[in-house]
Amino acid sequence: MQPNRQPHLRYNFAVNAMDGAFFGFGMYAASYQTVLPLFFATLTDSALLIGLIGSIHFLGWQLPQMFTVGHVARLRRYKPFVLMMTIQERVPYIGLLLIALALPHISRQLALITAFLMVMWQGIGSGLTATGWQSMIAKIMPDDMRGRFYGAQSSLAQGMGIVGALLAGFLLERLDTPLDYAACFAVAAVGMTISFGFLAQTREAEHEVEQPDRIGFRDVLRSARTILKRDANFRWFTVVRVLAQIAMVAQSFFAIFALRRFGIQDDVIAGVMTTVLLVAQALSNPLLGWLGDRFGHRYAVIIGAVAATGSALSALYATGAGSFYIAFALSGIASGALWTTVLAMTAEFGTPAERPYYIGLSNTLVAPATLLIPVLTGWLVEQAGFESAFAFAAFGGVLALIVAYLRLRDPAPRQRGKILRAPAVGD
Repeated sequence: MQPNRQPHLRYNFAVNAMDGAFFGFGMYAASYQTVLPLFFATLTDSALLIGLIGSIHFLGWQLPQMFTVGHVARLRRYKPFVLMMTIQERVPYIGLLLIALALPHISRQLALITAFLMVMWQGIGSGLTATGWQSMIAKIMPDDMRGRFYGAQSSLAQGMGIVGALLAGFLLERLDTPLDYAACFAVAAVGMTISFGFLAQTREAEHEVEQPDRIGFRDVLRSARTILKRDANFRWFTVVRVLAQIAMVAQSFFAIFALRRFGIQDDVIAGVMTTVLLVAQALSNPLLGWLGDRFGHRYAVIIGAVAATGSALSALYATGAGSFYIAFALSGIASGALWTTVLAMTAEFGTPAERPYYIGLSNTLVAPATLLIPVLTGWLVEQAGFESAFAFAAFGGVLALIVAYLRLRDPAPRQRGKILRAPAVGD
């Protein structure tokens, strides 16, 4: 790791990797792909509402980021802001626990509304945290290690997520509803608390700020317009991300389709199939992070688009449980590739001073698609069945692959597997 290149590099690598590990444990004990859709299926029969669950999470992650850029850009240390904001993405699991425990005593409609509010709160909390957290990671990790860090962190998150998913499957099998879901949310809350403890151990020195004065939202928008006008490659990067949203939307319907069409038990979906997804992510993430650091993150984007397309096609032509093992595995590779790549690649655009703008802009621009695509897909499911959603996702994956191959380029130049750009002041 060449620890002398960056103060506390090994230490920060370790504590932030463990933060991700226990965050993943908590997240997948109450998975947005399986456990939460199954929980909401006990409250509503609407495919549209169930399909929105995962999208609300990603929309909450993306939409608020641009609104925190002005504040984050003038911080000398990111960690205090990150710790304050990340509480908002952890507390809602306690709220979901209380709702599940209260189910015998409250109406399904009240439970549905309050559960949706908890999901929205968790998503928005993650978005309020995101710009500061990504800026902090970009600061404490060198350019040519970010892909490997995000890959290692994600791999640990998925590895611990496997434990959380198997535990969720065990709880769903052994306990009666709604105690089974309450237990899953309790496990998630414990994982989030331990994760917070590791994150709080991050060591971050102060850095100089080019513009210490207050930055208004109009100033942020003006800078964002300048970036979009001058950086064509960043525009194509955004287009690929929107198309990837289409490609990944099928994943939200895998659990319900497998349950309703093939009668696969919910404990199998929440436990075994989620484990397949996480194993695929855990194995592919470090490899894709290393590939991106050495040869360019564009290759990982292409691999992610291929995997997402294959995942949707596997569900479209499913003949039984075996097809869904393939669909979940390919979805895991796609999720890992696109998540790791987006985090690492976004930090390579622009200068260190511009980094919060690129981070916020890259996510907020994708947010409308994150909301509209699942709504459209849910409508397709209700009008023409689940197969129409899977076909739509496969179409988006093919388009993402074409654009990534023909138009997208890596913002950081590489030669013989090494980044050429020298570390900037403040990195």
